[in-house]
Amino acid sequence: MDIGIVGCGLIGNRRAKVAQEAGDNIIAVADIDPARARSTGEMVQAAWVEDWQVVTRHPEIETVVVATVNKTLLPVTIDALNNGKHVLCEKPLGRNAQEAGEMVQAASAAQRVLKVGFNHRHHPAIYQAHELAQAGKIGPLMSIRAVYGHGGRPGYDQEWRGNPDLAGGGELLDQGVHVVDLCRWFLGDFSQVSGMLGTWFWKVAPLEDNGFALLRTAKGQIASLHTSWTQWKNLFRFEVFGLNGFLTVDGLGGSYGTELLTMGLRRPESGPPLLESWEYPGPDISWVAEWREFTGAIRENRPPLGEGYDGYQAALIIDGIYESSKTGRTVELSGKPA
Repeated sequence: MDIGIVGCGLIGNRRAKVAQEAGDNIIAVADIDPARARSTGEMVQAAWVEDWQVVTRHPEIETVVVATVNKTLLPVTIDALNNGKHVLCEKPLGRNAQEAGEMVQAASAAQRVLKVGFNHRHHPAIYQAHELAQAGKIGPLMSIRAVYGHGGRPGYDQEWRGNPDLAGGGELLDQGVHVVDLCRWFLGDFSQVSGMLGTWFWKVAPLEDNGFALLRTAKGQIASLHTSWTQWKNLFRFEVFGLNGFLTVDGLGGSYGTELLTMGLRRPESGPPLLESWEYPGPDISWVAEWREFTGAIRENRPPLGEGYDGYQAALIIDGIYESSKTGRTVELSGKPA
């Protein structure tokens, strides 16, 4: 498959390496910083440019990876889709649900695959937990409790993530979109959300460095989540509770610790649960697995896991949490289609 990359930062480079190692042909890369564009271009032996439209309108490119700051995800993705390209757009799918909806509509009109960079679905512990939950191993699902955070780095608030116009949101939108997507993947659509935000350490106001939310489905299932830029030791913990047991995912590899999935089954006579665990100590394979899913969806003409509509629904939920934080009220979600 002939690929173009727009955005040559950390994630763009990671996507480029994964695509090349999968045997795909990277034709051109683009970044507004010529030094970064050149570095990535030389790394993957591709043409490099500053003008992203050279990539989105290149006649030989079939698929475009968009890994820019949040503000430019919309124009780059729309232009690529309008020029007949399939797109993998990094999370979040724009700065809000309005932007996400426009991208979903453009993909539908162009009849092209639009995938969101929700690589967390492809972490092996999370993927296996979802399979176990779907198989009914812990019974009907009741609730989810999730925590995800890191402590930033010196000058973090001076980077683009601290700019409201470029980012569109703070930690809730940055890491929180992954957790929101996972909660919806396990429990389904949410009908009510409430949230509170805090800006306590990083000088990013009006953006938040901590986000707290409660999400409720129409069936009464509840997800509780906390995302943080003041988690001084990196942490990922995702707990799913069913009538007959629980599933817990700890760690994502690297600085978050080894991925560990634990299943606990309730004993009929009460007492300590029956425990089984699986550990994934190897390197992070989520990026490779997600790329395989994306290109497979293109070849098989089917929606990918973590499609554009999933990004739109996650954006609706996050918009609702921001609204709830401002008004102090629970927000009803319409679930309207993009």
